[in-house]
This record gives sequence, C-alpha cells and structure tokens, in this order.
Amino acid sequence: MTTFHPTPARRVLCLAGSLRRQSWNRRLLHAAALQAPASLQLDVHDALAAVPLFDEDLESHDPAGPAGVQALRAAVAAADGLVIATPEYNQAIPGVLKNALDWLSRESPIGEVLAGKPVAVLGASSGPWGTRLAQASLRQVLHTCGALVMPAPSLFVARAAERFDAQGWLTDTATLQSLQSFLLAFDAWMERVAPPATLEQPRAMPG
Repeated sequence: MTTFHPTPARRVLCLAGSLRRQSWNRRLLHAAALQAPASLQLDVHDALAAVPLFDEDLESHDPAGPAGVQALRAAVAAADGLVIATPEYNQAIPGVLKNALDWLSRESPIGEVLAGKPVAVLGASSGPWGTRLAQASLRQVLHTCGALVMPAPSLFVARAAERFDAQGWLTDTATLQSLQSFLLAFDAWMERVAPPATLEQPRAMPG
C-alpha cells in the first residue's frame, strides 16, 4: 500500500515595524494571516518592544543577546520565511525595525538567522505613497544582511484608513485581492529559493 505524506505548511513569521498596537501594518499582517493559502502558516510576532537598542557591550556580555533578542532570533530561525510590514517615518524605516534587524544580522550561537532567509516586504500608511521609500530602504538593509528578498510583486497600501473598517478589519476588495496574490507569490518564491526537504517515502517490506 502506498503511503502519502501531505506537504506541511511553511511557517512564516510576520514582523510589524511599529510598536503601536493598532498600527495599520499590524492590521495588514493579521489580514495576511487570514488570507494566506493553506500552504502557508502565518504568525505575527508582537514582541519587538522587548528588543533593546543594539549595544556591543550587551553582545559582549552574552553572545546570545538579551532575552528579547534571543526570543526574536529563535522565532526567525524556526520560520521558513519572513513577511515584514513597515511604516514610513521620515522617508525611511522606523528605528525599532532597523534596531531589530541590526541584532538579527549579527553572528550568534544559532548563526546569522537572516542569511539565506526568504523575506517578503510590504507596508501600509495613511498617506498617498504606501511606504514606497521605506520599503526601498528596508530592501537595502535586508540585502546587506544576506536575506533572499522577493523582488515582486510589491504591495503599497496607501490611505490605509480607507481600506480598514472601524474594527480594524481589511475590507477593501482590491487590497484583499492584491494581498492574496502577494502571498501566493511569496509561497512560490520560497519554493524557488528554499524548497522544503523531500520527505523520504517508506520502503516496501520484502514479501
């Protein structure tokens, strides 16, 4: 009898580059988790506030880093890919996100967790540009860290207040469709650059 092994869902860690609980980008990531295809399991990491400012003295004291850094590194290492939603502050990425990436780019007891990691970038803003400059800035940082950044499609959610309802749910049909296409493309990107290991089929017992 042939035994079939279902392909497990790829685990995707989602990071919002804002600490505000009701930020548009955190809402966008929660919408992504709901719109993800069955082949992806999206989990939003909500603990960037626990990551202290990067300090080589802290790093020298403990190569594993402070507890918040260890938790973030472990979550990134365990994920098959990352989705990062960034706001745009002064035409660049927020300091809290840059700080987290600075920690993640360092060598650690569990390695450089961004190197070779598939990453997709998107963003939402209340203004008309949808974080275009911030996403370009983020891509540059991720490339420098050795991440495998999905080149396309892009997703710039402008005028976010018009896309979400009062409860924070993404209700704009066009944005929902774009988000679904974005996630399908990221699934294909992960398959291309970091395909899952092939599960060994059980051998037939001799008769």
